[in-house]
Amino acid sequence: MDLNAYLTLLARRWRTILAATALGLLAAFGLTALMTPQYTAATRVHFAVRGGESVSELAQGSTFTESQMSSYVEAVRSDLVLEPVVEDLGLAVGTRALAEVIDVTAPEGTMVLEIAVTDPDATHAAELANAVAAELARAAAVLTPAPSDGSEPVVATVLTRAYVPDSPTSPRLAAMLALGGVLGLLVGVAWAVVRRLTDTRVRSAEDVAELTDVPVIGTVAFEQAASRAFVDDDPTGALAEAIRQLRTNLTFVHRGDDARSLVVTSSVAGEGKTVTAINLAIAMGNAGARVILVDADLRRPAVASYLGLEGRAGLTTVLIGAAELSEVVQTWHRGAVDVLVSGVIPPNPSELLGSTEMTTLLAELTGAYDLVVLDSPPVLPVTDAAVLSTLAGGTVLVAGADRVHRAQLRESLETLVRVGARLRGIVLNKVSVKNRGGYYAYQPLADRSDVGGRGRARARGGAHGVEQPGVGGAEGTDVVRPRPADRRPVRD
Repeated sequence: MDLNAYLTLLARRWRTILAATALGLLAAFGLTALMTPQYTAATRVHFAVRGGESVSELAQGSTFTESQMSSYVEAVRSDLVLEPVVEDLGLAVGTRALAEVIDVTAPEGTMVLEIAVTDPDATHAAELANAVAAELARAAAVLTPAPSDGSEPVVATVLTRAYVPDSPTSPRLAAMLALGGVLGLLVGVAWAVVRRLTDTRVRSAEDVAELTDVPVIGTVAFEQAASRAFVDDDPTGALAEAIRQLRTNLTFVHRGDDARSLVVTSSVAGEGKTVTAINLAIAMGNAGARVILVDADLRRPAVASYLGLEGRAGLTTVLIGAAELSEVVQTWHRGAVDVLVSGVIPPNPSELLGSTEMTTLLAELTGAYDLVVLDSPPVLPVTDAAVLSTLAGGTVLVAGADRVHRAQLRESLETLVRVGARLRGIVLNKVSVKNRGGYYAYQPLADRSDVGGRGRARARGGAHGVEQPGVGGAEGTDVVRPRPADRRPVRD
């Protein structure tokens, strides 16, 4: 991932990052409320050498005092100073515990000690600081050798007494909130990055490009309320326009060959291959092509259920010789698309799809129609799609952005290449609108009175791309023979 990719990721995950920052602030506020306030009282003690009549003597005395400052710092936390404090104030703690709440500093180049005491009780903190300063002043004479005349060598003077503090020094709400906000922000950013790096699902065309040179020939967004035949139910919508764009791209991909059959498959179940096949067939039919949609998913057939067609007789019926093709082909939506449903689920789907009867049937269909769209099972669970792809003129692999992982897509591509499938491209399905890069709604240029009307077999309900097993549908659906070649050629 480059810098732009990270910036895009952060912009996409701004809600998560904002929520983590807010939680950090809330945690900091709660922690501050639970913490016991601490008060700090400070005093300052000055040290000087007594006597000295000349300038040189005074200078020597100052130098001597400065050299002793480190000793005085250590003396503050010693038993020599703290034992009298404990006794005088009647403290219930020992000198070691008292030393832990005392902070002593000696600014460089001075002869002043700053003594700060921290305690939950503001008054007690001031009393301790003043008591420690007084005891240190008395102990200073003991720590320095006395001159021969018996005078005190060093004089310690309390410059500033400790006063009772008005406000606690910790916890500081502003500092805690700043720290919590920064930590929450970092956690949110880290979570977004880690989630992206560990998410192996195929989310965009860029993810596909990292795996293969097979082009992405279509990108279809996810809409929860979309019907399964959205090209027919909402012909001016964004999803329908995405399928029309797929139709156009397939026209260019097919240019130069005479491929009239197309297998639509996916890596795993639930990627939306059946819905893609249905809407692609409708879009091709609306463009003037003679199209038949064949439900070759003999494991979990869904075309009949999705389109409201009779599902008890179909592909398997023809393959076992129980009916003629003309007897089981059904028309859908005023003849724009013919449909050959799966029929009864057989015990040997792979063998049936790879049989001589299937090859003969496919040749008959490609001779009667401009395009045969075959909805097949997923590639990875079973071999049916691989078998069909060797018979058809082309294969389109649907990649559900919410479901398929990169390893699965890579394995599917390798499987199809290994059997010699003619891969036409990849359709990236169920793409989040945020990842789609924006799309526009199709605006009709002429009267589309041929689309719509009463009597259409609709398949409403359920999100676009959801795979569901089931066979069956409305009774009384017309059965027709394949139409003669009197329709317009495919065009976009």
